[in-house]
Amino acid sequence: MQGLQPLIAFAQTARRGSFAAAARDLGGTPSTIAKGVARLEASLGVRLFHRTTRQVTLTPDGERLFRRCERVLAELDDLQAEAAGTQAVISGTLRLDAPITYGRKVLLPVLNELLRRHPDLRLDLRLQDSYADLIRDGLDAAIRVGDLQDSRLVARRFDSQRLVLVASPAYLALRGQPERLDQLAGHAAIVFRMPSTGRQRPWQFRSGRHPVNLQPTPTVEVNDGEGMVAAAILGLGLAQVPDNMVTEAIARGDLVELLPRFQPPAMPISVVLPTSRLQPPRVRVLLEALETLKGRAEA
Repeated sequence: MQGLQPLIAFAQTARRGSFAAAARDLGGTPSTIAKGVARLEASLGVRLFHRTTRQVTLTPDGERLFRRCERVLAELDDLQAEAAGTQAVISGTLRLDAPITYGRKVLLPVLNELLRRHPDLRLDLRLQDSYADLIRDGLDAAIRVGDLQDSRLVARRFDSQRLVLVASPAYLALRGQPERLDQLAGHAAIVFRMPSTGRQRPWQFRSGRHPVNLQPTPTVEVNDGEGMVAAAILGLGLAQVPDNMVTEAIARGDLVELLPRFQPPAMPISVVLPTSRLQPPRVRVLLEALETLKGRAEA
């Protein structure tokens, strides 16, 4: 392989879906771009594109290379900017994964301020409650709740969330308010079905110093936290959800927090990064912005 040009030709072709469009972007000819990609394929010994008369599409090998190529080229752009003394201008696309409700309620206001301060920065925010693979999906960072298992990643805690048990006043007027953990078995339960496994998430409590996990028989099973909150407000049963989902509903009187003395320890919220990467300026300013939430975790 001769330098970076074949990689650049490949990456732009993947973005644009054609050699002609990539050639226009790069100031070359379609045949030059196609030959550069062909040399890259020969060098790697894999086929990177499916070719038709109208377009080119990535093969599975091409998709894997493209994800890594995007990250490498972005880091090179950052290094060139710093070497040229222009690191004060934060640009490029920040690719970030986060849980849905936390992303909407807590993270988006922080990102809004970040984009206001850095108008050349773009954001690719992926909201989902299942875990993305940072390396495979070409992400700069992800927001994770709870303890982390992936040893390929480094984590920086910046926030926390509590699990709270709630019910509507109408439900409690009809069924009574539980005062002890052993009274929960007599109540209707709204439970969370985890998207990653399809299993029900147990209710988590603490009795003294001891953790207590309960597996209630569900009256309602939901795979979305905000759906659980809506079901609880309608009086369908008790639900255990993160505190940031119900703060406003509790303040309005739509929900009542139950058994606070049995609440489990707060779960850490961390930003995770691939261990093998330099931190480009767009990631550094993200980490600085998330520091504004740190007081919540320490409160």
